[in-house]
Amino acid sequence: MTDLPGRENDPNENPFAMFGDPEQMAAAMRQFADMLSAPQGSGPVNWEMAKNIARHAVVAEGDPSVMEGERRQIVEALRLADLWLNEVTELPSGLTSPEAWSRSEWIEKTVPVWKRLCDPIAARMVETMGGTLGNVGLGGGAEAQAMAAQLGPLMGMMRQMGGMMVGSQMGQALGALAPEVIGSSDIGLPLSDTAALLPGGIAAFSHGLEIPSEEIRLYLALREAAHHRLFQHVPWLRTQLFGAVEDYAKGITVDTSALEEQIRGLDMNNMEQIQEALSGGALLKPEETERQKAALSRLETLLALVEGWVGTVTDAAAEGKLPSVAALSETVRRRRATGGPAERTFATLVGLELRPRRLREAAALWQALAADRGVEGRDAVWSHPDLMPTADDLDDPQAFVRGEARFDLSDFEERKPDDGEPGPKAPGGE
Repeated sequence: MTDLPGRENDPNENPFAMFGDPEQMAAAMRQFADMLSAPQGSGPVNWEMAKNIARHAVVAEGDPSVMEGERRQIVEALRLADLWLNEVTELPSGLTSPEAWSRSEWIEKTVPVWKRLCDPIAARMVETMGGTLGNVGLGGGAEAQAMAAQLGPLMGMMRQMGGMMVGSQMGQALGALAPEVIGSSDIGLPLSDTAALLPGGIAAFSHGLEIPSEEIRLYLALREAAHHRLFQHVPWLRTQLFGAVEDYAKGITVDTSALEEQIRGLDMNNMEQIQEALSGGALLKPEETERQKAALSRLETLLALVEGWVGTVTDAAAEGKLPSVAALSETVRRRRATGGPAERTFATLVGLELRPRRLREAAALWQALAADRGVEGRDAVWSHPDLMPTADDLDDPQAFVRGEARFDLSDFEERKPDDGEPGPKAPGGE
């Protein structure tokens, strides 16, 4: 897990910046007690501690309960938005029981998916850190064996401390995201099967906009409902998205020479010194391998395609119904370009910088597909991962549209391996 550039001293981004403040130090000690009381074998991240930190952060900033009038307005907006989407996409509704959430409810209801998303990375980092530390600088012979035996209990403690550290960082990150998110799909991943909007998030988005509140609410409801159509009816999509993050985690390694340099002077009986070394982040910084680069490229492409499709169908559904659709669309683009919740999440989680250019290219590709094949042909691309555009296709949408027209999935499924005929060409191929 990496820190956002330039925010090393911000406690919302770097939980270990707190140690210069006595009150925050006391809070850190309470977190340490939480870590010691966490059930063994419960996973690499202390999620109870993470939730507590996040909830305390949003309550400190003010997190009023959702009023009945707000709840009714949001549920009605989501249902109306879903009807409008029927006119511009072939994908069926993904709306079941729309809800309105407070920020604390967003934290509580999305933690199960955050756990699935973050545990592979945290587990790999904690495991690699502990295993490498047990082997670095020991050499051979009886002395090395004695040292290894001495380090054995320490490794378990260090893994537990690693869980505390990652849990603390996740709690701080969720607490910082909660005041900014608008709904359950703000980061481009399916954080919940329930479509929901946050009145507090809508208010934050609306600040400074001279647009009627009803228009803003309906536009944001369109985006939320569009995301849920994809996530509910493209069964392979979440597997591919989470799989890219897991592939990134599998590529995490530790620079043993840097690690050896870091621990050479440590007193293994001095837990304060060990914690200080760990909290500096040097031991936890993953190397960027080719496997990780490939995983991040796949993740960025998929996220861009999701966002591009959502933006395209949202604007189409709002056209002629919401007079401020152009201004609202521009506000969303500007929000992402300056680092919205999705950008912050992936920068912190895997060091991925979502490029605004990629989002524009993906939107252009979906628009080109609709112009060439109609709405049905555009949405049919989601029917199978082999039909999806690649990163190269985003660079030349028109070439993808021309080449993809000859790729017939039904033909692919009907052919047998022993037909002796070559299979269909890859999407975008000539």
